[in-house]
Amino acid sequence: MKVLSVQEPWASLVKEQIKQIETRSWKTNYRGELYIHASKKICTKKEFAEYTPQISLLKEPIFDYGCIIAKCILDDCILMTEEFIEEIKNNKIEYLCGDYQVGRYAWILKDIKPLVKPIPAKGSLGIWKYKED
Repeated sequence: MKVLSVQEPWASLVKEQIKQIETRSWKTNYRGELYIHASKKICTKKEFAEYTPQISLLKEPIFDYGCIIAKCILDDCILMTEEFIEEIKNNKIEYLCGDYQVGRYAWILKDIKPLVKPIPAKGSLGIWKYKED
């Protein structure tokens, strides 16, 4: 299974279907099933304070660091233009939950489903492959 590691609180925002666009500095040609992994990097007190508006959107702000927590379909990868960003600004919550800058990429996530039981995993950079035991 293909996996993308995402730092908290962004991974949980995807899991709860609040965030349906993952913003990245790099593009991917991959399309298809993708699992979302909450990276092991723990949100510091400073970051927690900085991300209060986003964290307040979560039903349960309990983070499963170092676990695969959701699955989805990576439907598209769009190069961000000024026009694209202006359109996203109409969705205030989505805009709040991403890094929208010209030249970055918007990964469009569809059919997001939280896993019933998180799967512990080390994680990695880029899209990586998790091999089940």
